[in-house]
Amino acid sequence: MLEVAPFTPAVLEHALRKRHGCGGSRTHISVVHVKVHGFVFPAGLAIPDVEILIDKALRRAGRTKFSDLSFVQPLSLLLKSYAEEADLSSFGRYACRWDLERCLANLLRLDMAEEEDPGIVTRQIRKPVFITGMPRSASSFLHTMLSLDPDNIVPRCWQLIYPYPLHRCFLDLRKTRVAMELCLFHCMTPGLEGLHHLSADAPQECTDITAQIFQSIRFENTHRIPSYQAWIDRHGHHDALLFHRRFLQHLDAQAPGRRWVLKSPDHVFALNAIRTVYPDAQIVFLHRDPVSVVFSCAKLAERLRRPFTNHLDPMEIGRHVSARLAEAAAHMIDAASHVPHILHLNYQDVVASPMEAVRKVYRHCGFGLSETAAQRMAAFVEQPHQRSPRQHDLAEFGLDAGSLRDRFASYVRHFAVPQKMSIQ
Repeated sequence: MLEVAPFTPAVLEHALRKRHGCGGSRTHISVVHVKVHGFVFPAGLAIPDVEILIDKALRRAGRTKFSDLSFVQPLSLLLKSYAEEADLSSFGRYACRWDLERCLANLLRLDMAEEEDPGIVTRQIRKPVFITGMPRSASSFLHTMLSLDPDNIVPRCWQLIYPYPLHRCFLDLRKTRVAMELCLFHCMTPGLEGLHHLSADAPQECTDITAQIFQSIRFENTHRIPSYQAWIDRHGHHDALLFHRRFLQHLDAQAPGRRWVLKSPDHVFALNAIRTVYPDAQIVFLHRDPVSVVFSCAKLAERLRRPFTNHLDPMEIGRHVSARLAEAAAHMIDAASHVPHILHLNYQDVVASPMEAVRKVYRHCGFGLSETAAQRMAAFVEQPHQRSPRQHDLAEFGLDAGSLRDRFASYVRHFAVPQKMSIQ
């Protein structure tokens, strides 16, 4: 998920005044604001240290400790990278702070739920389906189709932001609150909707799960944080996948009895961890012409990072995105040779024959496709759907098609990926 600001400026100013021990008079404190795309946010907010964040989370939750403090090291590294590398804007600092506080609050809420029901952590997540591969390859489209089967279940955006109701009352306003937060973020990020659809009830990627313990590739999508990401690459993903299972157990306890279908292009970097934590996991790879993917991912990264930073370097984004996709391609080639039973689908085939792609997934996983599920999916296919941008100006990111084709030649050959030769 993306860091989005949940409060109006008036509510935020009230919170700041209260934190500084001010009374009701507005003359007791002066809050400096900046305006971004018509919205006003407080200037000068600093990125706090780990101790401040932990203390605040515990005080808010009325608790004395976290059950597991393994998140402290990655959180410390992320904060350091935010402070030294991300060049955060005023909105960026505010949004990051809110996001980190939300994740810590969620961890404490999981602890509380496990104390109330210890059986949560013994729940079995059987035969989960992991959709991964090249980004921008119809994975969201396929994920949404599979979510329409009443026998399947997917993580929803609102559930990953708030896995439990915010207050113990008869009204659960999580979905409404997330919808409002996303509305604000869309206002802050002009042009994003044409690249990536976001809604409160949409199926969401697993990187938002592992972000709760600050071990997620998700953070580099919205910020320039190379030292933090280098640590993630060195550290690996086993701890993150153990938490992934724990988080799913909590969601599963709230809606039991269905098969989990999960999705993230970043899972290609964590296949060994996935197979260790979920030995019966079903893996689906989606493939697409990497040149189309590079431009689309670079454009998305540029849109996502813009509200959070004081400076954007499109050339650096181009280098970074193309390098990460080359790494992903290498991981997929390696996995194809030693990971058994991966289903490979091409983007063009999924888009041209969606129902046939679904049937291939079900045959691969040994699932039965009910008539109800097939009818729902067919009706969904008939609706108009968002497509990637048609213009591919690679020079905008310091890239050219010829060099990229050379770089990804082995991937294209290995998986017989159809290429779109008209890209410039």
